[in-house]
Amino acid sequence: MRGAQLVGRWVESYTGMSADNIKGLLLALSSSLFIGASFIVKKKGLKKAGAAGVRAGVGGYSYLLEPLWWAGMIAMIVGEVANFAAYAFAPAILVTPLGALSIIISAVLAHIMLREKLHIFGILGCILCVVGSTTIVLHAPPERQIESVTEVWDLATEPAFLLYAGIVLAAAFVLIFRFAPQYGQTHIMVYIGICSLVGSLSVMSVKALGIALKLTFSGMNQLVYPQTWVFSFVVVSCIVTQMNYLNKALDTFNTAVVSPIYYTMFTSLTILASVIMFKDWDRQNPTQIVTEMCGFVTILSGTFLLHKTKDMVDGMFTFTLLVTCNSFCPYILIGPDHRSPAKFTHPTSETFG
Repeated sequence: MRGAQLVGRWVESYTGMSADNIKGLLLALSSSLFIGASFIVKKKGLKKAGAAGVRAGVGGYSYLLEPLWWAGMIAMIVGEVANFAAYAFAPAILVTPLGALSIIISAVLAHIMLREKLHIFGILGCILCVVGSTTIVLHAPPERQIESVTEVWDLATEPAFLLYAGIVLAAAFVLIFRFAPQYGQTHIMVYIGICSLVGSLSVMSVKALGIALKLTFSGMNQLVYPQTWVFSFVVVSCIVTQMNYLNKALDTFNTAVVSPIYYTMFTSLTILASVIMFKDWDRQNPTQIVTEMCGFVTILSGTFLLHKTKDMVDGMFTFTLLVTCNSFCPYILIGPDHRSPAKFTHPTSETFG
């Protein structure tokens, strides 16, 4: 015991972090690892199930009988539990941004294990998504203190959030019944849009249910309130819908593209829902709000780049790049085009006209 205390003190003095913060950091990192890996394991399970039955992308559910898919689900659950536990040790400003690491882990594992090409523009898009999401989360206000599930219900039934929920549900229904049957297999934003829209409502309901359970365990029984069970029903309905269309997206499109777009859209809409429901921006100054908006713009830039270049193949474009080795050794990189690889050519008088 004394040895452990000495080690803990040494770690604290060496890193400048408290022991609890270090525990939270390790839990958050393990959460990102499990969640990032779960996308890849689930994708492999979906491929294996699709080879033996009807693919999830065209309405099949054979993946429910595939152990590999369930292994991915378990990995995701373990990651979410670790993420939840991290908040018990470290502040949200430390834990939440680390969730963005799951994007990098997922993209790298997809490149290694699934042989899904991640080109330079995909890497840049991932970086923009991570930077934008991290900027928003780091400047998010502290959580509002809630004393009862009825207080959450009052917040959820205010006109502003009812309007948001109505718009989200209407958009989700239009995507599900109008666009998904026709464009779901060709437009990545259809399935991911459904997941993200419904997911923002699921997080608000999960938050409400978590508050109810926390208060119940502390001695204030919230299970007697009907609002608790309404939130429970919304959680189950939203998560089932969310996972169904996430499986379709993973089965249809490149995992390295699905993961960051889903993360950024889901995070953005969840923060927006929280701002409306819990009035987070009422407790912030204009500088903080502008910084968060810059984060949104960065996320949109990364999402756009990923979306527009997701089908790009190396050697699609012809370009000219001047590479200066040193002041005496300039070279011109000409190409590539769709027929021949890039090659270095020594500059001549004809090269410069």
